[in-house]
Amino acid sequence: MTAETENLIIVPRRHVGRIIGAAAVCIALAAIVRAFAVGQIEWDYVAEFLTVPAILTGLVNTIVMAILAMVLGITLGVVFAVMRLSANPVLSNTAIGYIWFFRAVPALLQLLLWFNLALVFPTLGIPGLFAFKTVDVMTPFVAALLGLGIQQGAFTAEVVRAGLLSVDNGQYEAAQTLGMTRLQLLRRIIMPQAMRVIVPPIGNEFIGMVKLTSLASVIQFAEILHSAQNIYYANSRVIELLIVAAIWYLVVVTVLSLIQGRIEAYYARGVAAPAQR
Repeated sequence: MTAETENLIIVPRRHVGRIIGAAAVCIALAAIVRAFAVGQIEWDYVAEFLTVPAILTGLVNTIVMAILAMVLGITLGVVFAVMRLSANPVLSNTAIGYIWFFRAVPALLQLLLWFNLALVFPTLGIPGLFAFKTVDVMTPFVAALLGLGIQQGAFTAEVVRAGLLSVDNGQYEAAQTLGMTRLQLLRRIIMPQAMRVIVPPIGNEFIGMVKLTSLASVIQFAEILHSAQNIYYANSRVIELLIVAAIWYLVVVTVLSLIQGRIEAYYARGVAAPAQR
């Protein structure tokens, strides 16, 4: 370094693009906040209807439906993922067909199909033993649970399959040399390692399921959006009730995101974190 360069002043590089981008984002956010602040929104109604019994009942129904649909989806997902990896061609192809069909058909269409199942099967049961009218069995709750849960099972099957394939093949071979059955192998060796890969996408699917329950409003299931719609049909406070529903969705998803983070940290124990850039 020469004497001339030693006297030079180091000037930090100016990131003009970043400054312009940040300013644009701030202006856009300010415009959105101002629009909601000065718009024709009666915020007193938002506060009033936030905790009315109908909304809280819809909130509980949303959470219950999301949990039950995910339990059904995860159960089916694990079963069909194992079938998909089976050496038996009947089991493997059955799993492929299930995953293909229920991932291809839209969730809303599946809900409508289950809700109108009586048009195809007027009765359900075993001939000669018992039978029930399908319209009595296929309530909005049952139709929503089957539609959302079975569809979720198809997506979860692929997530579980990816998790199982992420475990090194040597683990399978080592467990088999110890004389473990396939069920013991999965339960004691493979699944604990695969969970680190499976949990993050399943957590995202659960959050998505909470929002997906809003589709059940079309078959008259009393989740939170359906409850909000029933109220604004009566008082014409459309945007206020939609904001109420949005607030509760934000609360539920925020809580679930925090829980998901804790679960991911639990299963990531002993694994080095990726280098931060």
